[in-house]
Amino acid sequence: MVQLPEARDLAPRLAVGAFILDSGLKMLRADRATAEGVHSMACVGYPFLTKLRAEQFTRLLACSELAVGGALLAPLVPTRLAGLALTGFSGGLVGLYLRTPGMRQPGSLRPTQEGTPLAKDVWMLGIGLGFLGAAGRRRAAVPRYRRAAFARRRRCWCRG
Repeated sequence: MVQLPEARDLAPRLAVGAFILDSGLKMLRADRATAEGVHSMACVGYPFLTKLRAEQFTRLLACSELAVGGALLAPLVPTRLAGLALTGFSGGLVGLYLRTPGMRQPGSLRPTQEGTPLAKDVWMLGIGLGFLGAAGRRRAAVPRYRRAAFARRRRCWCRG
């Protein structure tokens, strides 16, 4: 049986999913100059990305955004799985914010004017981490005394 997302998870899933999906669609249509700009910024934070061509990196980034955004918007994808995807994706963006010079004020986590667009990814990371805790909510909703009473009723009649 497929579990649909809980009502409290719908608003953040829709908001963040639509935002990321829109960003992925724009990234698919990026021109060469945009691709090179995005790639060079990513290479500052993650030097291993220099092995990829700018167009290749931009296409991979766009596909990742489409996958994460689609997972958040699809009601059949469990909230924990969507949260795992969002946490991984936004964690990479927060890492880029922390590693790129000029994005933060010296000796602080507070963003500069240039760092504000990347600093907003902290909210997506928080939402993703919140979704990861979604599975523990259902079991905890049943009081302990009811679980114990149910366990007693299942005993075999021959055991007394």
